[in-house]
Amino acid sequence: MAATFTRTSFNPNKKPSDPERWICIYPAYIDSNKTRVAGRRVSKSRAVERPTCTEISDVLQAANFKVGIEPKFYSRESSKEEEMRGRVRVQLKNEDGSPVNPTFPTRDSLFLYIGEKIPHLKSRVFKSSGEGQAANQGGGGKKKGKGGRR
Repeated sequence: MAATFTRTSFNPNKKPSDPERWICIYPAYIDSNKTRVAGRRVSKSRAVERPTCTEISDVLQAANFKVGIEPKFYSRESSKEEEMRGRVRVQLKNEDGSPVNPTFPTRDSLFLYIGEKIPHLKSRVFKSSGEGQAANQGGGGKKKGKGGRR
């Protein structure tokens, strides 16, 4: 279950396990439609097309991370659509500063993992197979137009 957070100013005395010190992940960080200037943080080949906060949260929860979703807009996001809203907070380090999951010691390794796993989610697999079937059914018709005027 995703946690909710209250906004507080940075306190260096807080431990890395406190929710205020968890890292933030916006969907734009791994969106293949974004440029580096627009906020993408991974290479285009490892990015995903239009990821959502819930997809990111699902992937991280499956990897046994503590996750929270906040209803925030990314500052570089020009679109204010409801589906583009949200950021995910993740506990990356324990109280002593060691990684929660030794496989992901840095935020960049976490971004790459998310970009790798989102295309394998059931919601993504179902969408892509449904789109392919719809495209195949619509073909085969004759183009209409103005005859053979040349």
